[in-house]
Amino acid sequence: MAAPHDEDARAPLLKVDDLAVEFPVTRDALFKRNVGVLKAVAGVSFEIKPGEVLGLVGESGCGKTTIAKSILKLLRPTRGQISFRGQDIWAMDRASEFEFRRHVQAIFQDPYSSLNPRMTVRQIVGEPYVIHEPGMDSNQIRKRVHDLLDLCGLPGRIAERYPHEMSGGQRQRIGIARALALHPEFIVCDEAVSALDVSIQAQIINLLATLKSELGLTYLFISHDLGVVKHLCDRVAVMYLGRIAELAGSEPLFARPMHPYTNALMEAVPVPDPKLHAGQSSAPLAGEPPSPVSPPSGCSFRERCPHAVAACGQAVPQLDQLEPAHWVACTEVEPAVTTM
Repeated sequence: MAAPHDEDARAPLLKVDDLAVEFPVTRDALFKRNVGVLKAVAGVSFEIKPGEVLGLVGESGCGKTTIAKSILKLLRPTRGQISFRGQDIWAMDRASEFEFRRHVQAIFQDPYSSLNPRMTVRQIVGEPYVIHEPGMDSNQIRKRVHDLLDLCGLPGRIAERYPHEMSGGQRQRIGIARALALHPEFIVCDEAVSALDVSIQAQIINLLATLKSELGLTYLFISHDLGVVKHLCDRVAVMYLGRIAELAGSEPLFARPMHPYTNALMEAVPVPDPKLHAGQSSAPLAGEPPSPVSPPSGCSFRERCPHAVAACGQAVPQLDQLEPAHWVACTEVEPAVTTM
């Protein structure tokens, strides 16, 4: 299946086409007898244009981080293709891969475990220069590190401190500084604020938005917090059990979600002032996500969907364009435009 695309004429910076990642399920620790296959990602396609922020949301276990690992070349997919600037990242030679890793960086979820506790801040942020620019001397690296810390709102005096001396927000800023060291084009933010206090989350989100604007960055922003996604992302892909259920611009998605699962996610968002929604009832989503080892036939959401009919169990729904740049995988909605 071709990746859904918007009407923007720019060539995509990153393109994911029919990505699938499966893991064998084994029994017996000694003989490793295969008893099934866990389908973590089951045919995901999307594009990200330069300067865009694409949000990837969904319940825990839906495949968001697995996609991130495949994009970062940390996990080889079972099938499908991931292209960066038109080049298949899993078909790169060594020189091309070395260059790819300069341009694609990551900000990880846990600022407590993603930094080496035995290295100082200067060593952590400066390590990319040691690897990718061996000609730089220590004074040049020190200056670059101080510049990066300043860019991320940190005082230069912390450069000789260790991660355990920092707060959670400071550690995440250090992780951001490290990601920016080699002037990347594309950054994968994997739950980059979920481990932080709410007040600190706002600061980090504002920092990411400022850096995007000033440096022309492109993000894949993975989160389960719809409020954060709405604030930062240009487009949003909603995932359920390894597949994309809905893909649209942030404003139309939050104004008019079409997939029943997206609606359920929206209704689960806490309301600051309950009086604004007085009289409106929203039943919680019933049941638990099915096992990715033995997913139901047809639509994987049908067992929890309040609108499911018999036809939902017949075939896996494909993403159809229902409105301009608004894609939905639901057999109960007739597409307005035929694009597949």
